[in-house]
Amino acid sequence: MDAILGIHITFGAYGFWLPNDPRGSGSTAVWSESLKPFGPATGLADRKQSRARSPHDRGLRLAAKKALMRPAVRFNGLQARAVARGIGEYVLAQGITVWSFCILPDHLHMVVDPRTLPAHDMYRRVKAAATKRLNLEGLHPFRGETRPDGQHPKCWQRGGWSVYLFDPASVIRTNRYVEDNPLKEGKRWQSWDFVTPFPY
Repeated sequence: MDAILGIHITFGAYGFWLPNDPRGSGSTAVWSESLKPFGPATGLADRKQSRARSPHDRGLRLAAKKALMRPAVRFNGLQARAVARGIGEYVLAQGITVWSFCILPDHLHMVVDPRTLPAHDMYRRVKAAATKRLNLEGLHPFRGETRPDGQHPKCWQRGGWSVYLFDPASVIRTNRYVEDNPLKEGKRWQSWDFVTPFPY
């Protein structure tokens, strides 16, 4: 088997991609009672193929989002900057090499060198670093609500998606996709000091 050269990591804010999203989700169950009326989990037959732009019942998808316990999170500019700062602090402290990164209002993308990535609990650790920075800057999306344990409700979805890249061309193509993502949404090009140029 070929060695993994890069990993494209994506994860969403709370409410970004629901388990019964009509485009597919990869989920095997719908645990939230408020979402069950909108149908069963919609696992993907091929999780390597994005269906983000597939035709679907948009009204049903938006209605499900409105049924969530809390409003779906959409980071404003200050919150997005805090998230990036927190992740940047974490990857630099851990020696993780990031080849591309972008954050959008409801999700983010990053391409990393797997040789520098601590795989165990990776999503949880990166999200925790981002949440810590949101709290430090007083920008947590649910800062007005506190649970019995003293913490704010989670502003991230559980888990995330990882796509393994096996050759330089795939890494270069994916880096370009990540870098161009904000432009596709009419936002500015993003530049982060914790991103390292891909060496190939």
